[in-house]
Amino acid sequence: MRRLLKYLKPYTLMIILAMVLLFIQANADLALPDYLSRIVNNGIQQNGIEDAVAVALRKSTLDKLTLFMGPDDQDLVLDSYRLIESGSPQGEEYLGEYPALAEESIYVLKDLEPDREEQLNAILGKAFVAYSGIKQRAENPDANIPLGEGFGFDPSMIPAGMDIFQALANMPASMREVLASRMEEAFASLGDSMINQMAVGAVKAEYQALGMDVSQVQRNYILRIGGIMLLISLLGGAATIAVGFLASKTAAGAARDIREAVFEKVESFTSAEFSKFSTASLITRSTNDVTQVQRVIFMFIRIVLFAPILGIGGVIRAVGKSANMWWLIAVAVVVLVSLIVVVFMIAVPKFRIMQDLIDRLNLITRENLSGMMVIRAFNKQDDELVRFDKANRDLTDTGLFVARVMVTMMPLMMLLMNGLSLAIIWVGAHQVAESALQVGDMMAFMQYAMQIVMSFLMMTMMFIFLPRAAVSGDRIADVLETEIIIQDPEHPREFPEHFRGEIRFEKVSFRYPDAESDVIHEIDLTAPPGQTTAFIGSTGCGKSTVINLIPRFYDVTRGRVLVDGVDVREVRQSDLRDKIGYVPQQGSLFSGTIESNLLYADPEASAETVREALEIAQASDFVFGSEEGLDSAISQGGTNVSGGQRQRLAIARALVKKPPIFIFDDSFSALDFKTDSALRRQLKRKTGDSTVLIVTQRVATVKNADQIIVLEEGRVVGKGTHHELLKTCKTYQEIAYSQLSEEELA
Repeated sequence: MRRLLKYLKPYTLMIILAMVLLFIQANADLALPDYLSRIVNNGIQQNGIEDAVAVALRKSTLDKLTLFMGPDDQDLVLDSYRLIESGSPQGEEYLGEYPALAEESIYVLKDLEPDREEQLNAILGKAFVAYSGIKQRAENPDANIPLGEGFGFDPSMIPAGMDIFQALANMPASMREVLASRMEEAFASLGDSMINQMAVGAVKAEYQALGMDVSQVQRNYILRIGGIMLLISLLGGAATIAVGFLASKTAAGAARDIREAVFEKVESFTSAEFSKFSTASLITRSTNDVTQVQRVIFMFIRIVLFAPILGIGGVIRAVGKSANMWWLIAVAVVVLVSLIVVVFMIAVPKFRIMQDLIDRLNLITRENLSGMMVIRAFNKQDDELVRFDKANRDLTDTGLFVARVMVTMMPLMMLLMNGLSLAIIWVGAHQVAESALQVGDMMAFMQYAMQIVMSFLMMTMMFIFLPRAAVSGDRIADVLETEIIIQDPEHPREFPEHFRGEIRFEKVSFRYPDAESDVIHEIDLTAPPGQTTAFIGSTGCGKSTVINLIPRFYDVTRGRVLVDGVDVREVRQSDLRDKIGYVPQQGSLFSGTIESNLLYADPEASAETVREALEIAQASDFVFGSEEGLDSAISQGGTNVSGGQRQRLAIARALVKKPPIFIFDDSFSALDFKTDSALRRQLKRKTGDSTVLIVTQRVATVKNADQIIVLEEGRVVGKGTHHELLKTCKTYQEIAYSQLSEEELA
């Protein structure tokens, strides 16, 4: 995969934007359990009262609370509240909200900074707990109130009729110091969360004493927090949609660029490079393999960047809710990672096998479709069905094996997640019973634990798909990084301005890549412009190989091929091939119409040029004999026309180009002798100034050639005209006498 990372560079900005949105999405997901905890803890259990910082207090209550504060804390508290006198004009504004203001003065909280409010909460929390505990102890001497006993204060020692708080106010300084010390010891054993929860009860009682609607306070709090949760959910949803869009666009764009690069690379392949990859494999690499890479790019942006944020954030927040239950998450993660490793070791080796099996299936399918007539002719349908069925079953069995391994993940994950939930409830319930944890915090911890497990699960899916995509990426990179043997020169030469088209071979030898010996040996010949040079010889003697050296389909191993005195290796391939009209052994047509196939050689060609080319190629009769004419449809590969018609259209396509050099590589093999003869006469008449090279096994085709080159085992064994070779070349004589009668040879 890393070998394809350069294709993601154009989408760097989109990936960065997706990362920012993922951070927003993850934080939105992480924030929701905390707000749920606040609704349960504060909204339901504490009636919407968040902490000990009361929005309003009766003056008598605040006076009693200050008894449990030091001088500095008293100043801070009094400075944070504003006194509203009963019966004052200012009091009229607050009377509706605080009915108790009609009977006594109250303190109303000022607008405070968050830091100062936090300080007040710590001070007032302890004061409210102490005030509430001693008050309950005084009102119910027989009640079991441990806090009152912890203060070392016995209400029975207060004289009858004396207020307990008045007695505390009049207590000697030494006794108050002892009381303060014991209070701190008691608070230390409770913890901040429990102090806040106990203080809230006292604040609620104070609100009721003020005449406030406590149920309205609760409703307002739940609606406010619920509204925030809704906004966070909408923000997270919008971020999710945006990330999905960006990830899809990036993955699809990168896949498009990779497919284009593969196609462009394959177009530059020479025959040597094509020998390294089968056609079926190249199709699989540019389709199925690219799809695998596209999928993993999407998953990488959508999951791999999101899961760590969610997992790390979940751990931090979960520990913040309950540091005593971290081990539950650790155990779940260890089990999950162990499961991932097992699945990884089992499934990953099968992915490369699957891609190879897809190659095999495509190969068999392609062979069956292209060779259907041969299969039917030999009644091999059943054998081919067995062959296809085996490849299909091998792929199916491997796919099913991987699918079965993958499908076990989900039930195991659900078992793990449900088991983790039960463990959290079990342990958390005991902590709630011991007043060490609130119910809302336990619920939030459970949700964070699920988020952590889900983040690992997402990473698991990524780690499972990544190896298969890595295999596909390597297969694609193997194509893209294939070194092209035939390259344009760094400093190309130009052909002469007055191009003639003379072709000369100088001591040319050639061997195929990785071959042990040459197939062409020391060939010297010249093909002059305005003449027809024919190559003839037995099958496998090297005829096609020789002429393939001219357009640089291969490069010579030794020697030189010169076109107008310029070595073909010293010019651009495009400049060289612009001068050549090439017709291969198998005339290949493209899906479209006859006209589109002919204009493939020259899109700007005129109608007269097209018609003339068809007439020379002896194709005008069957083209214009149909109603559609040039608009007649051609199927892929030209399978809807006969072999002879296909060859004639391929010849016409080369003629439309009007190049100075024509190469016909056994291009008349499917033509009958009459059509062959008529075509060659027209060709000679219309291409008189061009260099024409013909490869054939027919003596009748080359009888009238200006020069005939006879090849045997890669060597030139004869050179001359038809009549000269009949006298001097034994190989040519054998070929000629095997094909033609004495009268025809004359």
